[in-house]
Amino acid sequence: MRAFFARLARMDLAITLSMAALSAIGVAFVYSVGSASWAETGAAAAVRTKYVSQAAAAAAGFAAYFALAQADYRKILVWAAAPLYALSVLALAAVLVFGTEINHARRWLWGFQPSEFAKVALILALAALFGPGRMAGRGFKAFLAGAAAIAAPAVLVNMEPDLGTVLVMAAAGVAMMLAARVWTKGMAAMLAAAACVAAFELSTVRMAEREPDPERKAELLARTGLRPHQIDRLRVFLFPDTDILGAGYHLRQAEISVGSGGLWGRGFGKGRQTQWGYMQPSKSISDFIFAALAEEAGFAGSATVLALYLAFLAGCVRTALKADDDGGRLIAAGAGTLVFCHVYENVAMNIGLMPITGLPLPFISYGRTSLAAFMALAGLVQSVAVHSGDGARAKEGG
Repeated sequence: MRAFFARLARMDLAITLSMAALSAIGVAFVYSVGSASWAETGAAAAVRTKYVSQAAAAAAGFAAYFALAQADYRKILVWAAAPLYALSVLALAAVLVFGTEINHARRWLWGFQPSEFAKVALILALAALFGPGRMAGRGFKAFLAGAAAIAAPAVLVNMEPDLGTVLVMAAAGVAMMLAARVWTKGMAAMLAAAACVAAFELSTVRMAEREPDPERKAELLARTGLRPHQIDRLRVFLFPDTDILGAGYHLRQAEISVGSGGLWGRGFGKGRQTQWGYMQPSKSISDFIFAALAEEAGFAGSATVLALYLAFLAGCVRTALKADDDGGRLIAAGAGTLVFCHVYENVAMNIGLMPITGLPLPFISYGRTSLAAFMALAGLVQSVAVHSGDGARAKEGG
């Protein structure tokens, strides 16, 4: 029992407190959106009790969080990383065959979303792959091994399709490989190439939108290799005033929500865009929950939420710096990168600074699988904090 409390004392308090606060905020605003007086029938009524399941998922997630924090991450990397990675890939393959199709995408398998746990499995797999003694070198062969580990789940997720998740998985994987000093010159060249591809896609969609000839426009769009809904999202991002009743509708409503919140907000449960039904309830509790929060809590509430994320990320950085080995360092680096990418993309798309994707806001957006996965990932970071550093070595030696 003494050892248990000693491990609790070594946990990074900022990670625990910020995660708890963000989770509580998420449950509160899922409740707020669902409490709209007009939401009595149909799809709107379906969100009224979502806060209950979100709270239950948070409770279960906290249990997993503390359990993983007590476990030794080094044993997890040795014994569990490979099986969990293989299981996640199998689940991603299964969702393409047996998954539930919603809005022309297959992302759900028997009530959970395999791609969310695949993010955690990928971080563990890369940490195990590039941990001490696992890879003899850090050259081109190591790069191929890491790229293959990223590509297997990424290709399957893209077939769902879910390009947003593919991009954050790739970003976390690349960040971990850079932190592991894997083929740094080649990685820098590949990042430059990726930036060029992104610039090509954006410029091509921009040219196509301004092209008066329909045939020429279709030809330009075909060059991007993107799906129609992905092209629509880029088009709305580049030209926000187009199709405001169609593909750009939710972006426009989100911008109105954020802008109308002012400094202190309209008050909890008093957001007009959500309470009056301008924003779809299912969107307001997931992809655009930041807009709902900004309208009701204002700039002050939004800044508080961002400060909590900053505290969480600072905890990941501290943990990475004090880690005893590359395995622990990479877990913290991968988790921090993944959370940062999610927060940046979700907040930026709510205010029109990034194209719209289906990425949730960590710990806040409604989604039981996403919440559980992020809490499990935080638990792994805490495991590194607990089992690394001078205090842990002294305890093991004594």
